[in-house]
Amino acid sequence: MEIEIRSQSDDEIVFVVRDAEVPFINAIRRCAMVNVPKIAIEDVNIIRNDSAMFNEVLAHRLGLTPLVSDLDALEGLPLPEDAEWEDFNSGIMFSLNEEGPKVVYSKDLISSDSKIKPVYDTIPLVKLKEDEIINIEASAKVGYGKEHAKWMPTTVCAYKQYPEITFDEEKEIDYDCASACPRGVLKSDRRSKKIKILDIENCSMCKSCVRASTNGYINVGFRENDFIFRIETDGGMPPEEVLLKACDVLGEKADKFIKFSEEGGSK
Repeated sequence: MEIEIRSQSDDEIVFVVRDAEVPFINAIRRCAMVNVPKIAIEDVNIIRNDSAMFNEVLAHRLGLTPLVSDLDALEGLPLPEDAEWEDFNSGIMFSLNEEGPKVVYSKDLISSDSKIKPVYDTIPLVKLKEDEIINIEASAKVGYGKEHAKWMPTTVCAYKQYPEITFDEEKEIDYDCASACPRGVLKSDRRSKKIKILDIENCSMCKSCVRASTNGYINVGFRENDFIFRIETDGGMPPEEVLLKACDVLGEKADKFIKFSEEGGSK
């Protein structure tokens, strides 16, 4: 198996995987979405809320506010499988004490740990009118995406099979099919008497070009064992950390399955 990184940023990574199979690639995708630990606000104690927003809605918005959840932030925090996880004080404490008139933003959340804070400062939480007060205590804990969307480290985690475009050289060149591509993957070059493929990896395999061809000159398919994989996060975790942790989790699950099989499935 070969892996080639196509692009990488603070919150997105795109890479090509060659010589792999769909079940393996899909297992990584699922692990990245639901088995990688992430920090989010879980318990909310609303001491005072004079705003027009219901307590439940406000607590939900706090829970969905992305928090820094890289490996340094996660170190030492209890996991959901630990006994102390249920304790309110076992998490990272946040406080919110504001008076209107103002719009309360995520930057107004005060964390007990300087490493763990909202990823973005400009997320609006609630609008207060004059003399309205909001006073909240909250506890952020480590969780998994399989329990709630707020613990999903990925906003996008998807793959597609590597596109493959071929031409039937025995047929007359159909230049019009290139203009039918909605992504500009194809370009007609009448001077050299060919259709050029500009960016094969941008092809969505919609087959608009195939339908536009009157003589079946072009065909769009895919390479069965090659994939383009994309991971995007909400900024709480670097995408490469999500990928590595997902691979670790998948490896641990495979080891458990092997051990279970070797022991005869007695447990």
